[in-house]
Amino acid sequence: MIFNLHQISKRFGDVCALHNVSCTLDKGEWLTIMGPSGSGKSTLLNIISLLDSPTSGTYTFFDKDMTHLNEDEKVLIRREKIGLIFQQFYLIPYLSAVENVMLAQYYHSSIDKEDALAMLEKVGLSHRVRHLPSELSGGEQQRLCIARAMINNPEILLADEPTGNLDSENEARVLELLQSFKQEGKSLVLITHNPELGSYGDKKLLLKHGEMQ
Repeated sequence: MIFNLHQISKRFGDVCALHNVSCTLDKGEWLTIMGPSGSGKSTLLNIISLLDSPTSGTYTFFDKDMTHLNEDEKVLIRREKIGLIFQQFYLIPYLSAVENVMLAQYYHSSIDKEDALAMLEKVGLSHRVRHLPSELSGGEQQRLCIARAMINNPEILLADEPTGNLDSENEARVLELLQSFKQEGKSLVLITHNPELGSYGDKKLLLKHGEMQ
């Protein structure tokens, strides 16, 4: 099992963002998290990715309790096991496409430019390796983010609205990339408002007002 969330709740002061949410993910599975804005989707993804901690409940990741880890331990697990794709790209504006991918390698272990170039070819950006993010289209920037997330061969890919700002053509290309990741035996958690995209999941978690529906 990749992870097990049991009775997870998260409060921000008087606001309950999540209430008693439970779900599991096995190796090679695709979990889709859906729900309206403000339903707690991103909060749940932040807990799964160890960017935040639950107020109550238990979270095990590869059979290890994540609930009380210190920040250094969380950073190490994210670095070794998790690939993150954000709706906002968070690309370094003064680095080229290949340098953005190589930076992810640097924080993981060591830089291998040939591997970075091969990953950019895989996502269809071999002709854009020296371009800055500002010189790329929205779809190209998202594919660059996927290359950055996948370069260190993570066990699980977490994607927050990866097609939210894309046209239908680029949405299809991103979906194809995510499916290829799953076909390699990797696990995927996807937040989306798109019912069509959500239908590709092996499991679906619907949230409303922080509660499972």
